Amino acid sequence: MSNVLFVAPFFMETTLRFVDAVAGTPGVRLGLISQDPLEKLPPALASRLAGHYRAPDALDADGLVVAVEALGRRLGSVDRLLGTLEELQVPLGVVRDRLGIRGMGAEAAENFRDKARMKSVLRDAGLPCARHALATTAGQARAFAEGIGYPVIVKPPAGSGARSTFRIEDPQGLDACLATMPPSPSAPALLEEFVTGREHSFDSIFVDGRMVWYSVNHYYPTPLEVLRTPWIQWCVLSPREVDDPRYHDIRDAAVQALRVLGLETGLSHMEWFRRDDGTFAISEVGARPPGAQFTTLASYAGDFDLYAAWARVMVHGEFIHPGRPYAAGAAFLKGQGRGRVKRIAGIEEAQRELGHLVVEARLPKIGQLPTGTYEGEGYVILRSPSTEIVEEGLARLVRGLRVELG
Repeated sequence: MSNVLFVAPFFMETTLRFVDAVAGTPGVRLGLISQDPLEKLPPALASRLAGHYRAPDALDADGLVVAVEALGRRLGSVDRLLGTLEELQVPLGVVRDRLGIRGMGAEAAENFRDKARMKSVLRDAGLPCARHALATTAGQARAFAEGIGYPVIVKPPAGSGARSTFRIEDPQGLDACLATMPPSPSAPALLEEFVTGREHSFDSIFVDGRMVWYSVNHYYPTPLEVLRTPWIQWCVLSPREVDDPRYHDIRDAAVQALRVLGLETGLSHMEWFRRDDGTFAISEVGARPPGAQFTTLASYAGDFDLYAAWARVMVHGEFIHPGRPYAAGAAFLKGQGRGRVKRIAGIEEAQRELGHLVVEARLPKIGQLPTGTYEGEGYVILRSPSTEIVEEGLARLVRGLRVELG
């Protein structure tokens, strides 16, 4: 049996899908570290744990060392230490280094977590990415923006999921942004060239430094545009034809990027742009599973359970390629107006026209508050052997469904 510890600070639904997958992996004795009390865990999952430790701060490396050592005394030597949150990857690396646990160490984890450092590593390897600067003063930020021209992107070096990310159009906008988030040596701002083009993601699995699986997603429109324009409902399309030659350049670049950043074994998520001239630029890379239902999309497209596959990769270093029989896509439903959800318009028509394509849906509940995130208040996932049918269905969904607030 392998003693595996999973760090899940809070019992969020997506996180628990990964915990459940590890619990169901053959040959695993699972311990859980969390800030949430064990009583909040679904009883069926709690009954499968071999141990639990409640940490005061499950994102703190020193506290995690204490937790891992405590569970190790109860379960035996720890073989794997896992977690899926972006914010956890460096603390997990620190703990692995200190306690001699196999897996990604802190040095490689910092390459993925610190976006300025990441871009320097990628550019030094000859990989295309947006020009950037790490500003510790307002003067440095202004100098970079004036040097490359507007618009520019401003975000924290350790951000994820487009959170606290802003597109700045002019010097006045930059001054306003800097007044709200003044950069300093302890809290620098990352400024990037604004790359025009179509935004995509590239998710892949590495085993012992070798890419064994990958998937591509198309965004309509970009997550940043969704945050800037609250009324937009957006879609993610995962095409069936991921082996098409039009993806070969980004596939090869992803292999090189993940190797130079230091990924040996794991599931990664990379954001990238295809410019109008056909060239591409890498935006950023995370050494963890993707969010926004992307793991679920890839599962439907490949007709397999990517959550369970990730667990087997991380615990046993094993992966069986499932093939790609389908395209899949998600339409994210965003509330229009202000207040709570009061009505979902167009649901009957959508069900009648597209119900045969729907494989999963979470519709907003009447009375719920908006999430305030780019994922919106709910989603609908479509699947078909035809990429074109899924793409057309997504367009009809976002045109026909309207979540009204009031």
